[in-house]
Amino acid sequence: MSEKHAVVQGALCTCQFGDFPDKLKVLSQTRNYANDSEGSQKLIASTMEIGGATFEKNTFGQCKLQPTGSSFKPCQIVITKWDGAYENVELSNKGKILLEDSKATCPIAGSPCISILNHGQTAEGTGAGFENANHEIQTQLNPMVDTKELQYESYDDEVITIIAK
Repeated sequence: MSEKHAVVQGALCTCQFGDFPDKLKVLSQTRNYANDSEGSQKLIASTMEIGGATFEKNTFGQCKLQPTGSSFKPCQIVITKWDGAYENVELSNKGKILLEDSKATCPIAGSPCISILNHGQTAEGTGAGFENANHEIQTQLNPMVDTKELQYESYDDEVITIIAK
């Protein structure tokens, strides 16, 4: 089984009956973060992200399940439940962690129709990542730098400074 990413604040979601995506807002908790060295932006999303106002614009455009003659009613996102969460961990808000393949249900569709396009996490380099990098592959990716000639200094295990020897 391949590794799945936890969903965080800013994850891009879409509805199969809507026109465009919207970004998830984590409103159910303020204590649990993922892949965020500052602990200020990447709140972990959970199964408690339900109800209205859980997205930035709170719409996926026009709802194809609500025709109005020649058009469709605008979507107003309301999440009733999430499926496919990571069940082995419970966050401080009593919710389970959403995964990149989790799906949400809205009351109009009645079935899971909202999916996650991008989990919202971004990679941050660490000293361990630099030390464990395959130097031959890194040299092929960036032939201008010989990685064997580089060293790194780590401050607080978060900031990396690369220095030529």
